Amino acid sequence: ADPFAHPPDEGVFDALRASTARIDLSPGTPDLAAFPRAAWLRAERELLRDLPTTGLGYGDPRGTPALRTAVAHWLARNRGLRVAPDEVLVTSGTAQSLTLLAQVLRAAGHTTVAVEDPGSLGARQQLAAGGLATPPVPVDTAGARVDALRATGADAVLLTPAHQFPTGVVLDGARRRELLRWATECDGLIIEDDYDSEHRYDRPPVAALRSLLADRVAYCGSASKLLAPALRIGWLVPPAELRDALIAAKRLADLGNAVLPQLVLARLMESGELERQLRLARHRHRRRRDAMIAALRRHLPHATVHGAAAGLHLMATFADPALDDAALAATALAHGVKLHPLSWHRILPRPPGLIMGYAATPPPAIHEGVAVVAAALARR
Repeated sequence: ADPFAHPPDEGVFDALRASTARIDLSPGTPDLAAFPRAAWLRAERELLRDLPTTGLGYGDPRGTPALRTAVAHWLARNRGLRVAPDEVLVTSGTAQSLTLLAQVLRAAGHTTVAVEDPGSLGARQQLAAGGLATPPVPVDTAGARVDALRATGADAVLLTPAHQFPTGVVLDGARRRELLRWATECDGLIIEDDYDSEHRYDRPPVAALRSLLADRVAYCGSASKLLAPALRIGWLVPPAELRDALIAAKRLADLGNAVLPQLVLARLMESGELERQLRLARHRHRRRRDAMIAALRRHLPHATVHGAAAGLHLMATFADPALDDAALAATALAHGVKLHPLSWHRILPRPPGLIMGYAATPPPAIHEGVAVVAAALARR
């Protein structure tokens, strides 16, 4: 299926992944070639050697105690969050975390979760599939506009405050204070997708919102960008009032994640191997980020580049409002380069643009891919 043949629907990302291209600049994927296979296999062999037979049965739907403890320790070391293991719910990733939250919120009578604009199309689809309206909250250079959030009338909002997708903006201090006032005044729920928070190059870490107002924030994290999406492991730290309903929803959804991958990941987290892997990844990703910035300056000098200080992608916007970024992305794909048009991830009209991932692509291919995009733009 052609991912650009019609406006994006729930199958658009499957269609793009299935499309053939020699250079993949799709956002959101780490350097999969760097997955620590030897460390993973070693940990898995050790676990299987020592695992009692009872460990091969159905696990706790909340997640194994080992991984919930390891996640709590990881969040304390890397995100400044003080979380007890019993507060952690293991999921199959942020997508499932959002699906479970949508289900529980809808059952409790909520009808609306506001979303950032631009913001993740996939996240918006997860909430909409749960029967929730998703009014847009514009994002500017200080992050999501809380005045616009108030105007939606929503009592819940999904945010990526540490590294906004796709702009790369950090929710600044004044906005954070205003957001916390909103949540306190209206008993609002903040769903914090801690997107790309670990991958930063030119700025210090940004505090998680959960550390500021735990009883109003549902925190979502994932191993997909730390290691690989194939693991299908994430974590959700909800407010206490939602925890039991979310555990029940997870139990009904799949009885819990597969046990063995949880145990292996827990061992890598607790041994320090995951921190080592993250340090190496930051060095590789920084070099590739620099290569993409250089390629954009050379081949698309009139584009405005956003989000370079952190993350796994860059956003480039163009001044010409008549430019059809989806058509440009389709032309690039026809010439062997995958990427996302910005229009896929926005609700309100905005300048056209492209979202280009660099983490999974070596620098020579990054330069070639951006050159192909520039040639496609010149043809239009």
